Amino acid sequence: MVLASDWVAFHADRTPEKIALIDQYTGQNLSYEALNDRASKLATVMRDEWGAVGGDRLAILAKNSAEYYVFQFACIKLGAMMLPLNWRLAAPEWIFILNNAEAKGIVYDAEFAGHIPTLLAETAIAHTLRIDLGNPPTDDLPSYEDAVNNAPPDVVMDPQTTHDTPMMIMYTSGTTGRPKGVLITHGMTFWNAINISVPTGLNCHSVQYNVLPTFHTAGLNLYTNPLVHHGGTTIVAREFDPELTLKTLSDPDMSVTHFFGVPAIYLFLSQHEDFESTDLSRITSWGCGGAPMPASLLATYAKRDIIVQLGFGMTETSPTVFLIAKRRAIKKPTSVGKPLLHTRVRIVDDNLNDMPVGEVGEVVISGPNITPEYWRRPDANEENFSTDEHGNIWLHSGDAGMLDDEGCIYIVDRYKDMYISGGENVYPAEVEQVIFQLEMVADVAVIGVPHERWGETGKAIVVCKKDQIVEPTLIIKHCTKNLAKFKIPQSVEFIDELPRNAAGKVLKRELREQFS
Repeated sequence: MVLASDWVAFHADRTPEKIALIDQYTGQNLSYEALNDRASKLATVMRDEWGAVGGDRLAILAKNSAEYYVFQFACIKLGAMMLPLNWRLAAPEWIFILNNAEAKGIVYDAEFAGHIPTLLAETAIAHTLRIDLGNPPTDDLPSYEDAVNNAPPDVVMDPQTTHDTPMMIMYTSGTTGRPKGVLITHGMTFWNAINISVPTGLNCHSVQYNVLPTFHTAGLNLYTNPLVHHGGTTIVAREFDPELTLKTLSDPDMSVTHFFGVPAIYLFLSQHEDFESTDLSRITSWGCGGAPMPASLLATYAKRDIIVQLGFGMTETSPTVFLIAKRRAIKKPTSVGKPLLHTRVRIVDDNLNDMPVGEVGEVVISGPNITPEYWRRPDANEENFSTDEHGNIWLHSGDAGMLDDEGCIYIVDRYKDMYISGGENVYPAEVEQVIFQLEMVADVAVIGVPHERWGETGKAIVVCKKDQIVEPTLIIKHCTKNLAKFKIPQSVEFIDELPRNAAGKVLKRELREQFS
């Protein structure tokens, strides 16, 4: 059993004036002393006014801000489990997550205030705090800022907290049509900080610009939490904006040293009119993940002497598993390299036997950065974990990969039907369930098809009931009401019958060949 530490409190004592977070939207600068103080005050509010105790689930529905991290560290001090909500989801999806996790309270951005009455009516949430970020209040519910300003910093982290203690539940879309909660522990977050620091050179002097959404594991752990562990600085963008990003990365006063993005972000930056003229020489580490990055795009950056290191990770792995070494990034542009220092990866067959070099198998992962379980999903635990003959536990990634003769790994395909649109994971079964709600639909399959801007987007292949006619706009409109924007199919095709195997499973490979 390994005891965990309060990273914020440590740096608040050691380097209290050091800037931890810069909120680009509000202009707020939080030193480690101020971050620790605000987190403790918020924890006091949630303890004394909400009645929250260790193990309770506390939700946040907000865009990027310094206060998002204040909330995270308040939950850590309180011993509660943070429940980040993807603000791109639709209200029915939030309701499912909040009810499944049995969330006790929610902190929310004022711009989402219109959804709060519905969430309060449809869930067991009893407590709220509204983040105004300097804007006029939009409702008469309790204000986050008022609550924090009036609270004493009474709460400190339980010294008996261990690496096995859960600190977060992060929901990912599930292949059964319902999202499943990934349990995130203190140990997972710690080992990710150690793992990612080696190939990127993160240290106490590093400055990161974070444009990734903080409801994602990447927005929290690439690289803000690792930087808090080191005592470095993160500049938090409200949302990604290509022009602002280029200005920030080139600003000598900001002194940004590290940047991480999904391929779509790198594409949008490269297409901006200021890309070629912007001085990006101060950045010492460029990381990329979330989807394959086209070799041509890597070459675009390489022409400017920018080496983008391609990685791979999952929410279940907190998240980093790979980040290719700089010396291999150009030589092997489609490889994610070798596993990071404290992670083990194998390419195996269905019986967990290792595959030879050059042959495709499933990527399975083991190490201290792996989730111990899915929240209240014994079926998912049984499906996604295996134990080998030595007693080692392996997480099944659902991705197909192969080794080369150097031991570098290539992610060549996905065993599961998930596709990635603009860096967001989309599971077709969830979309199919929504389309099936339309009475005139007899059968449907959703696949990911190539898209120049987003990497992939959804295409719905629909079988209509006899004598029924369905307009594509009706299907898309129905999805718009029930799904997050990135999950909505961008196109619809009609077919007389879906191809299936003898077991009745839709042969999506054939659909991709036909419609891609």
